[in-house]
Amino acid sequence: MSLPQVYCLMGPTAAGKTDKAIQMAQEQNCDLISVDSALVYRGMNIGTAKPDAQTLKAAPHALIDIIEPYQSYSAADFCRDAVQAIEQSLAKGRTPLLVGGTMMYFRALQQGLSPLPQACPKTRALLEMQLAEQGLAHLYKELQSIDPLAASKIKPNDKQRIQRALEVFRLSNIPLSTLQLQQAEPLPYEFVNYAIIPDDRAELHARIAERFHLMLTAGFIDEVCGLRARGDLNLNLPSMRAVGYRQVWQYLDGEFDKATMIDKGIAATRQLAKRQLTWLRRWPKLVHLSR
Repeated sequence: MSLPQVYCLMGPTAAGKTDKAIQMAQEQNCDLISVDSALVYRGMNIGTAKPDAQTLKAAPHALIDIIEPYQSYSAADFCRDAVQAIEQSLAKGRTPLLVGGTMMYFRALQQGLSPLPQACPKTRALLEMQLAEQGLAHLYKELQSIDPLAASKIKPNDKQRIQRALEVFRLSNIPLSTLQLQQAEPLPYEFVNYAIIPDDRAELHARIAERFHLMLTAGFIDEVCGLRARGDLNLNLPSMRAVGYRQVWQYLDGEFDKATMIDKGIAATRQLAKRQLTWLRRWPKLVHLSR
């Protein structure tokens, strides 16, 4: 018995994935499911290049606008929500089409997640207290002693990943690197992987720059002003680490001028595209599509 097919459309930022996905959905009876770690947040519309209301009405996407920016959303959360959306689509006799550029989400869904313990507020609070008292270098040294393999893959200034690795060990008494070798059972789907990979890197960079300027014209700075004014957000949150948002926030804090903000925002987006392309070069069995 053949497995139900699930389409996946990947590609770097600004490659034209949304337009292609809408075309495929209309032609092939597909339901769209977003695979984007920034589009999950409400109120973050311009800087994430979120499809506008009219587009979403004509071509609904699951997993857009599902949490607030102060909340966290992990790959495990995505897998849970994506499987639910996939099953709903299959139950209607349609084909799920997952579209986006968060490659870690695609990998987690297709290859399975390691059985890591859930976040523990009490343990995290203790780690924050230890961080405040002893500093990040001390936490990193502790990680090196209990899990040198994980520490070798984490930068000494990556507070979030250092704390998570320590949290995992304290909750399970097993090093993170050991748990990561244990994969979950594969999902009962046949994943068909499509990708839009621009041949001309200079053209992609030009599209990235053009889109960033269009975001600014559309009110991106005002959007970030509104997010800052909420009072429940800061630059340490995953939502505010999204490309563009951090740079505009820092500009509003007076860390640099507008021209520098624009340069930094475009450069960060180009780095994101580079990482996405690196993932795609290693992805097996891709069907290449044109825009």
